[in-house]
Amino acid sequence: MRILVTGGTGFTGKALVRRLLDLGHEVVALDYKEGLRTAELRDWGAEVVLGSVTDRDVVRRALDGAEVVHHLAAAFREMNVPDSHYWQVNVQGTRNVLEAALDQGVRKFVYCSTCGVHGNVDHPPGGEDAPIRPADYYQRSKYEAEPLVREFNRRGLPSAILRPAAIYGPGDPERFLMIFRRVARGTFPMLGDGRTYYHPLYIDNLVDAFVLAMADGVGEGEAYLIADEEYLEIEDLVMRVGRALGVEVKVPHYPVWPVVAASHVVEKACRPFGISPPIFPRRVEWYRQNRAFRIDKARRELGYEPRVGIDEGLRRTADWYRQEGYL
Repeated sequence: MRILVTGGTGFTGKALVRRLLDLGHEVVALDYKEGLRTAELRDWGAEVVLGSVTDRDVVRRALDGAEVVHHLAAAFREMNVPDSHYWQVNVQGTRNVLEAALDQGVRKFVYCSTCGVHGNVDHPPGGEDAPIRPADYYQRSKYEAEPLVREFNRRGLPSAILRPAAIYGPGDPERFLMIFRRVARGTFPMLGDGRTYYHPLYIDNLVDAFVLAMADGVGEGEAYLIADEEYLEIEDLVMRVGRALGVEVKVPHYPVWPVVAASHVVEKACRPFGISPPIFPRRVEWYRQNRAFRIDKARRELGYEPRVGIDEGLRRTADWYRQEGYL
């Protein structure tokens, strides 16, 4: 099939493009700028279209002839942009892709949302019916696009919504790297008691879910939490990273509330000067917000089964970080 992957040069998008090409599909990757990753995708055999999902003409050109759309493009952790930027990309951009997909008779539309739409899970593990409580403009904008996907599903565009947990794995130079680097130094300062739940998602497991969601007759406007088999207390995660690295790590504990307060002050102080804050609320929330989920619905309706466990995933990630010189 001819398949469009928006956000195709991102960590998840690139892994999905690679898998789809390996499965024999013709893949178009849409992303907003040229770079090393676009060159790599072309070397693999993907077609790359440059432009933003906010540009309707670019979207329609990228979609030409596509039978399936995986919509991953999003504004995420972008500093020094107005909050409206997240709405323009994550909501209006999604509408643009949905409209073009419906007009061109796309067979399946898969939207990548986030487990973050649930915010803190009061009674873990939570399911898709857990309260919707996004904590920031990124999470709010990702959730605001979900009703659009359901609307277009009712209008005749078969669709599915995936809400991934904390994605990690080889190829990711950002998300888990800070954890690995701190552990590699032998000491991981822990804010709070370290018993907050965190739910990792190995990249290959997530790509499995995207491939499963392409099938006819599944999804139909439904949302699915996608995560690994295990959720962990964050101190347990730190210790397992230590084992993956072969490092004995010490975990001293410190009060979290002073850092929470400081993160808000620092973020507000840095914004007028266009400076990326060294600490900000979203990062501190890692120590406080429970993220633990059930994946029963994805198993039952998509046939999803996480194949790579946490210890194997961390070992592969550690090997990649070392190979690439990040550690």
